[in-house]
Order: sequence, then structure tokens, then C-alpha cells
Amino acid sequence: MEELVPLIAIVCLFVILPGMGMWFADRQRRWKAQQGEASQLADADLLRLADRLEKRVEALEKILDSEAPNWRARHHG
Repeated sequence: MEELVPLIAIVCLFVILPGMGMWFADRQRRWKAQQGEASQLADADLLRLADRLEKRVEALEKILDSEAPNWRARHHG
């Protein structure tokens, strides 16, 4: 049994610990990749929302221009 202790120590140092390090590095790499994909999707959603908002503001400005022609002068000083 005493002769197994050095063998177990060598296996732990050269097999198990590097394997655990590679496993954690892989998990971190995958997590960063998932975060990047989620960020790109969120950016695309925000761009679509901004475009819709811009169209709404333009439509409201057209309505105000036709119903109250001097609204810009009164509110933009």
C-alpha cells in the first residue's frame, strides 16, 4: 500500500490536475462564446427597436406639422 502513494501522487500531478485545468478553461471559453452570441442578439433587437421608434417619431412629427404648423417654433425656441 505504501508503494501506491507515490504513484497516486504522480497521477494526480500529471494527469488529474492538468485535466481539471483544461476542463475549466474549456467551460470558460464556452461561456464567453455564449455571452458573445447573446450580446449580438440583444444588439440586433435594440437596433430594430430604435428603427421602429424613429419611424414613430417621424410619423408624429408629420401629424403635428399638418395639424399645428408652428409647433416647432413654439417648442424648440
